[in-house]
Amino acid sequence: MDKKPNNLNNQRPSHLDAPQGAQRAQSKPYKQYGERASQPATQRSARSAAGAAGSASRQGGAVRRSPGRTMTTSTGRSVSRGAAIRAQKQAVNDANRVANQYLDAATKQTDQPRRANVIDDSPRLKIIGLGGMDSGGSKNMMVIEYQNDAIVIDCGNDLGVDLPGINYGISDTTYLDQIKNKLRGFVMTHGHLDHIGGLPHILPKYNVPVYGSRFTIGRVEEIFQNFGLPMPDGFQLQTVIMNETTHERLKLGQFYIELVRVTHSIPGSTMVVVDTPIGRLINTGDFRLDPNPLDHERTDISRIEELAKEGVLLLMSESTTTERLGRTPSESTIEKSFIDIMDRAPGRIFVGLFSTNMNRVQMIVNAAVHHGKKVAMDGRSMISTVEMAVRNGYMKIPKGTFVSIASAPTLKDDQIVVVCTGSQGEPNSALQRMSLGDHKHVALKEQDSVILSSTPIPYSGNDALIRSMVDELLKKGVHVHRHETYELDHGGPLHVSGHGSIEEYRDIIKLIRPKFFLPIYGDFTAKKYHNDIALEEGLPRANMLNVENGQVITLTKDKMLLDGEVPHGTILVDQTGAVVSTVVVKDRVLLAEEGVVAVVLTIDKKTGALLTSPDIISRGFIYMKENEELMNAFRTELRRAVTQRFKRVDLDRFKAELRDYVTHFLFEQTQRSPIVIPVVNVIGGRSEKANNDTHKADANGQQQPKTPEEIALEQQRRFAQMRQRLLNQDARVD
Repeated sequence: MDKKPNNLNNQRPSHLDAPQGAQRAQSKPYKQYGERASQPATQRSARSAAGAAGSASRQGGAVRRSPGRTMTTSTGRSVSRGAAIRAQKQAVNDANRVANQYLDAATKQTDQPRRANVIDDSPRLKIIGLGGMDSGGSKNMMVIEYQNDAIVIDCGNDLGVDLPGINYGISDTTYLDQIKNKLRGFVMTHGHLDHIGGLPHILPKYNVPVYGSRFTIGRVEEIFQNFGLPMPDGFQLQTVIMNETTHERLKLGQFYIELVRVTHSIPGSTMVVVDTPIGRLINTGDFRLDPNPLDHERTDISRIEELAKEGVLLLMSESTTTERLGRTPSESTIEKSFIDIMDRAPGRIFVGLFSTNMNRVQMIVNAAVHHGKKVAMDGRSMISTVEMAVRNGYMKIPKGTFVSIASAPTLKDDQIVVVCTGSQGEPNSALQRMSLGDHKHVALKEQDSVILSSTPIPYSGNDALIRSMVDELLKKGVHVHRHETYELDHGGPLHVSGHGSIEEYRDIIKLIRPKFFLPIYGDFTAKKYHNDIALEEGLPRANMLNVENGQVITLTKDKMLLDGEVPHGTILVDQTGAVVSTVVVKDRVLLAEEGVVAVVLTIDKKTGALLTSPDIISRGFIYMKENEELMNAFRTELRRAVTQRFKRVDLDRFKAELRDYVTHFLFEQTQRSPIVIPVVNVIGGRSEKANNDTHKADANGQQQPKTPEEIALEQQRRFAQMRQRLLNQDARVD
């Protein structure tokens, strides 16, 4: 494309005239397109009006109106050019507001003055939550720092990120980069992804050991083996298995760490005890106080009492379910429910549950063996975790119990139980594919029974996914058993939470009797209720805090204070494991909300006239074949815009004015503000290559000028190729 020089620099800038509303009013009115156009008093219209009022107030008076810059719609409504531009800005702001929930540290700090890194080696203990202090406890990550030493407790991901093309989020580690030389290791409380899922992205940057129980380290090794991207050169995963039963203590810099067994919904769950020069800290990890867990691995109350007698300076306690009254029932209370369903089920049985809940899998295997049934596993993550659990002695499977999912259809209906992932209705999970009839080996049929042995994960928004999957199952005549409706189904409970309830949180505070208290791994509300429990148990309000990600807590033997903030945020990751820029995500949100319109104009440089009819490409905005009247009017306005302005301003100015003009026109007609991409192809100018191409070689190798007819044919050929590429381009995938 050639850039047209601006020969009007000494003239007063002019603008495209607004489309001629008076002429349009005399013609057949255009129908209003889309729900927003049919409801002018929507939030968007209100926001636009508010924006107009705001602009007026900022200008110190009434809104200035210039002639020729207001469009009158077919319904008699005047739409100013400024209102259209403000509507587009509002759409961008809405997209920013959605994406800004997951900003990285660098983006958050763009408006803050830069300063040199300050090395703080004062004798204070610093505690910083880089993740897990909001959103229901996701991407959990706590930094413990003292002078020249630091450790990280947990390193999870956030699977609840609801943005286009995003799989999960991880904590931004800009602050860890600043204290890289201080890091001595990562200590994991347990093996759920919200506590270890960020390791493949974060650990290779620091190459320090990972500490945890045997099962947790097995899970860490598993996620590294299954990670889709290659590790950096020179990185070698270093793991250290700690024995939570013998109370093994290891020294990491100036810290001593110990793991204490707790009951949770995954084996190998632990508290992390950190002895520092200032005093003892305890991070509870996720826990419940189950008196009778299936694996008999009860919370180590006796060791907790011993630690409490020696003195605990700070208790950091998870806060996931601090609003739930009473106590969480024991896992053993649901075993009979599975046996009863297997007694009554007329056909095959399918059980959907969390892939890491090995106690639940063991319970189902026990019930299946009791009824003489075979068990098939489906779901890559579940199969991988079961293999690791069996290998490390966490599960006992009688020989010949397991069969492959491919062989399940060959067995009699009363001889097979399928245990699979998908209890949360996750897209592409095993049970979800079965419900849609897309599974490679299994086709559900009437008299099959499906058991959903879980409840929706808090804050995840999975309720709608589960409901949709249940609908599909019921349409197929399948018997569906859910924990939420077990009484209606005339059965017993099918799920217990891995987290404690109010009385269990209270018991931990009473057992440990800390001097200071910090609720963690929960949103602000959940942590507020946890502080209330601590107040009821006699802790002074001055000795507790409710902090957010990035806030620095400084701790001495006598005081716990907030002391500033460190860089923090969220790094977004797609399905392949690659990091996605926040800028890209904002564009995706805006495209999903408003769509995109590309306008392709091919203009003769000498005459300034259109060589072809304007090409319009719409993706996610309107269906052009059903809106031919609007498209015809749109092309007419584009022709007028070219006639009025192309020869009067330079190319960049013309494209900018054209973008505003198109935005105004489309907003006037549809009350929507898509992304507008103007493409202007100027035909007739010569680049250096084009100038060289106008000559051809004769038989002696001498360059001969091409004839005007040959030049015209060559330009037409190139233009046709370029136009075809533009029209075939799919904006949804570029």
